[in-house]
Amino acid sequence: MFRCLGIQKIIQTHGKRCNGAFLSREYHAKHGVFGYRPKKAPKEEKVSNEAIQNRIHNANLLRLVSAYRDHGHKRARIDPLGLNTIEEIESLNPELYGFSSQESTSLDLQGILHDWKESATITDVLKRLEDIYCGPLAVEFHQLATEEEKDWFSRQLEQHHGKTLPVDRKKELAKILLESQVFDNFMATKFTTVKRYGGEGAEAMMGFFDQVFRQAAEDDIQDIVLGMPHRGRLNLLAGMLNIPPELLFRKMRGMPEFPDGVQGSGDVLSHLTASTDLQYEDNSIHVTMIPNPSHLEACNPVAAGKTRAAQLHLKEWDYSEEEDDSQRGDKVLCLQIHGDAAFTSQGVVAETLGLADLPHYHVGGSVHFIANNQLGFTTDAKRGRSSRYSSDIAKMIDCAVIHVNGDYPEEVIKAARLAMAYRQTFRKDVVVDMLCFRRWGHNELDDPSFTQPNMYKIIRGRYDTGKSVPDVYADQLVSDGLLTKEEIGKINADCMTKLGEHFQKLESFPPQARHLQKQWTGLVQASPQITTWDTGVDTNLLKYVGAKSVEVPSDLAVHPHLQKTLVDVRKKKMEAGTGLDWATAEALAVGSLLYQGFNVRISGQDVGRGTFSHRHFMLIDQNDDRMHIPLNDIVENQPGYLEVANSSLSEEAVLGFEYGMSIESPKNLIIWEAQFGDFFNGAQVIIDTFVASGETKWLLQSGLTIFLPHGMDGAGPEHSSCRIERWLQLCDSKEDAVDGDNINMQVVNPTTPAQYFHLLRRQMVRNFRKPLVVVGPKILLRLPAATSSLEDMGPGTFFKPVIGDKSADQTRVTRVVLCSGKHYYGLAKERDARGAADVAIIRIEELCPFPMEAIMEEIKKYSKATEFIWSQEEHRNMGAWSFVHPRFENLLACKLKYVGRGVLATPAVGVGEVHQAEAKQVITDAFA
Repeated sequence: MFRCLGIQKIIQTHGKRCNGAFLSREYHAKHGVFGYRPKKAPKEEKVSNEAIQNRIHNANLLRLVSAYRDHGHKRARIDPLGLNTIEEIESLNPELYGFSSQESTSLDLQGILHDWKESATITDVLKRLEDIYCGPLAVEFHQLATEEEKDWFSRQLEQHHGKTLPVDRKKELAKILLESQVFDNFMATKFTTVKRYGGEGAEAMMGFFDQVFRQAAEDDIQDIVLGMPHRGRLNLLAGMLNIPPELLFRKMRGMPEFPDGVQGSGDVLSHLTASTDLQYEDNSIHVTMIPNPSHLEACNPVAAGKTRAAQLHLKEWDYSEEEDDSQRGDKVLCLQIHGDAAFTSQGVVAETLGLADLPHYHVGGSVHFIANNQLGFTTDAKRGRSSRYSSDIAKMIDCAVIHVNGDYPEEVIKAARLAMAYRQTFRKDVVVDMLCFRRWGHNELDDPSFTQPNMYKIIRGRYDTGKSVPDVYADQLVSDGLLTKEEIGKINADCMTKLGEHFQKLESFPPQARHLQKQWTGLVQASPQITTWDTGVDTNLLKYVGAKSVEVPSDLAVHPHLQKTLVDVRKKKMEAGTGLDWATAEALAVGSLLYQGFNVRISGQDVGRGTFSHRHFMLIDQNDDRMHIPLNDIVENQPGYLEVANSSLSEEAVLGFEYGMSIESPKNLIIWEAQFGDFFNGAQVIIDTFVASGETKWLLQSGLTIFLPHGMDGAGPEHSSCRIERWLQLCDSKEDAVDGDNINMQVVNPTTPAQYFHLLRRQMVRNFRKPLVVVGPKILLRLPAATSSLEDMGPGTFFKPVIGDKSADQTRVTRVVLCSGKHYYGLAKERDARGAADVAIIRIEELCPFPMEAIMEEIKKYSKATEFIWSQEEHRNMGAWSFVHPRFENLLACKLKYVGRGVLATPAVGVGEVHQAEAKQVITDAFA
């Protein structure tokens, strides 16, 4: 099948700078580049002279107040089970500061305590400090980076202390809590043997969600991207995110969540997702709950990446074309929910937190919420972490932490308000750590008393006496005269009735496929055939883009070596139209996509320059460190931009982030490049649970492109292999049937720059999206034999999954050698040196989907061939051998002979002499 998406307009003259051109330059200076704007300088509030003088005069009182602000949380009443003894904190002893609780002297509080009395006795001061800083809500803010932030928190806590929720909010909160409890009770009654990971014991988090959603809508935030593990997930989906309860009931009965005719295997109940609009009076907001795998915390960077992509879609802050008064995070909020044991222990948490304030990765501050059961699966907190709090890892980025007792729902609401207000003020991450408990074990079928007998005596005692969190709060409102027993009964009965009605519709409910909507409209699920797409571009446009890719302003001092080897050489190659290397082909592909209206983002360690100093998408002024990205200055009013995101030294979080960006919109080509292909396995969880299986499980299409520099070049065990075999094992390609475009991901090992050019463009011009894994070059980047011409990229050209041997005499060939990737060039050189006219070499450029028909077309040309060899430089238990072998036999009736290295436990040897001997042998054996 052949399809075409061409570029109609050809630029004949150099374009002018676009209106938003300030985005394309000056990374380190005033304006930034596309995808990064420097933060606005914080406004400093001055302390009055009078306040300063009083602080000096009452220095010991100031020290005492400061001690409560810094250490009061250590003896706060935040544990609903009372398992932890409230310790005495020596720094809170007033005697250390020269005070006695018996003193009746009135103390001047100006500039010391915010918005209270002008003066008070030490007894009154201590009581107020205890109430504010040692109650059921306590904040850690002494670790914050600026005095402005610290002062903000002390003001918020001291000014608003004692304020209560309005009556209508109290009633709404009671209803939310009671309905969550009814939901859990209903599920427990109807599905007694199903793990549902209910919210019992943590119902107050439903109040947290309601407050964050409501407050975000009031702040004119348009979208919330929510990442959440299993605990309470179903309660939120059914209670607030408008997922049909019938769908949950179907899953509990073992029925599919997708309609007939939709390709997908589905996922377990606790991984279901939602995307919905919520209305709060005159304000609305869209909430997307992203899918989560069972690998805890793995969805954190995905949520952050999707948030970032939504900001790109809305042209917010870093992506705005105009300078204005907006702030980063104005339109999209990232909300991350965590478990206590996972948050403190999973490495991806620290990696993701490390992205929080980095250029090209920040999202304007994420709000984090820890549903703190004070228990892992069966591991208690003392054995699950080395720090005081499960939230302590967040202090690595000077993150504010709000601890709150889940037995106090109104305090949880206040914690949510405080967190949102801080995020909106400072656009930084903030954590709410809600200490609660888990009524059952890790799931409802587990008995936790085996390992935590005392904890569960307390918990069961509460339920035996009717003291669940919703019941206690509702009873309190009855005592206060705000609710009646009858109203509570009606809330419970109405909720039970509605759930019962939904349950009756379980069998007749038609599930809907909610993918490929909004910005994904027009895309389709891939077909069971392999299609070919015209990805060529008019050569005049390519010449123009190539020249612009190295054009720099006259005031930018380019490094002399780059001026000679990059700028001058590329311009000459554009004029000649030949000898185009990989970096040039990449620039042409990216530039033509930008001109066509797609955005491109390349992310990873050192990607701006390239690990092998070949790419140079960004040019740095040698005098003042300014960055210039020439491809963002191709034409006036350029429709697409390139974002160059040099990442932190992280694989899992960064790849997860890029995957999250890729699932937001099909109009963005998202590329992640490993520094060396070997290092991808630091992100194995993301690859297994999202990249390889995301569409199959959740119908989420992703065009994420992964570059993995690969090659047995003598660099040792960890700088040689991207482990092609592992990627191929993750593919759902069939050994005994013909593949189509509908495989889960593509794995390619291209041998020419033109092939690479077409692969990048194909990712965008097709009407579906699939992850693409490119086994990338190292030595080929500068190999004279591995170059292409503009003609190879012109109109009517396309990616070739198989490249035949044009130099072979078909009538003389008796041996056909099949290979993939850069190994071809060693084989071709050896054949030429031997004059082996009886050998043809066929390159398999695309391994998955397996190009059976294209291979067959090449093989049948050699009617006299009696020997077919698979030659690879990788070891026998690695590389593509185990993948291609059964397919050649089953699909092509072709028995292959293996030629390559023997088996080994490591990808490459570490002894230079051994490597050289192996490298020679794998070549010569193919001709033996």
